[in-house]
Amino acid sequence: MKQDPDMQLWQGRVDAAEGPLGQRWHQIVKPLTALPATNAQGSVALLGFACDAGVARNHGRTGAKDGPAAIRAMLGNMPVHECKVIFDAGDVLCPAENDNDDNSLESAQEQLSAQLAALLARGLFPIAMGGGHEIAFGSFKGLATHLAMHETVPRIGIINLDAHFDLRMSEQASSGTPFRQIAEDCVARGWPFHYCCLGVSSFANTAALFERARQLGVNWRLDEDMGTAQMPEIQAMLAHFLAEVDHVYFTICLDVLPASVMPGVSAPAAHGVALDVVESVIDMVCDSDKLRLADIAELNPTYDIDHHSARVAARLLARIANNVSA
Repeated sequence: MKQDPDMQLWQGRVDAAEGPLGQRWHQIVKPLTALPATNAQGSVALLGFACDAGVARNHGRTGAKDGPAAIRAMLGNMPVHECKVIFDAGDVLCPAENDNDDNSLESAQEQLSAQLAALLARGLFPIAMGGGHEIAFGSFKGLATHLAMHETVPRIGIINLDAHFDLRMSEQASSGTPFRQIAEDCVARGWPFHYCCLGVSSFANTAALFERARQLGVNWRLDEDMGTAQMPEIQAMLAHFLAEVDHVYFTICLDVLPASVMPGVSAPAAHGVALDVVESVIDMVCDSDKLRLADIAELNPTYDIDHHSARVAARLLARIANNVSA
């Protein structure tokens, strides 16, 4: 189910005395219906994924379905810098699962995929806002659908900042299965599976998940190997990974950050990766000129403290938007 954007969510300060240089995002964002037929190339489009059915299936703390609205509320007051054209494409909704509709998650992922493919076809740069990390399967399929129209075997690299591999085996899709599903989708298409997961916690992934990651040829770094002092090694690893792909899907699961920085998630991290390291990774991925689509997952306002998590999520999203607009 698709819902048009609620532009009333875009509120913020107005610094009229500062002129155009004093603008904030709430003053420039427009509904997607205002997108002109021309000159849309490279503009940022935001799409919410108001769904946490995958988190529920994964036995996590629900509430991430309210993430997109919480992020918008914090983005409204964001100052305008490099990103000067923003469109709000609304939200993909996922009705609560019940006995009569046990495929609502899969339907929402298909809707997300279709919406993202349509945005890409119009020359926009989509940033999706979750919602649980089940968003990843829909995001990847949206990019895959778009690229399949232009290339026979596109080399897509997936870069995931996350405490979890999300490679679980399960009869049902969930927030813990998306990258295993993507791997299977790549096999079905005859495409290579290029997956890099940064910030993995040894204490949040079973031995079975590490073994599956090895079997699938996943590149990863543990959270304890993602310190500021290790940035040269991280950058070298990313440079090697980026050199082997032509297109990048970048996804940030907010539980990669320490719980002290990011309390409002389904599974807060005991260790996590520092915010400055996460932002350095964002800059490097954006500077590659291979980034095609990004999303931010797992913001759970129910467990946030004074909107702290939502503010960090908005900062990361704005950093991506400014980088791709520069």
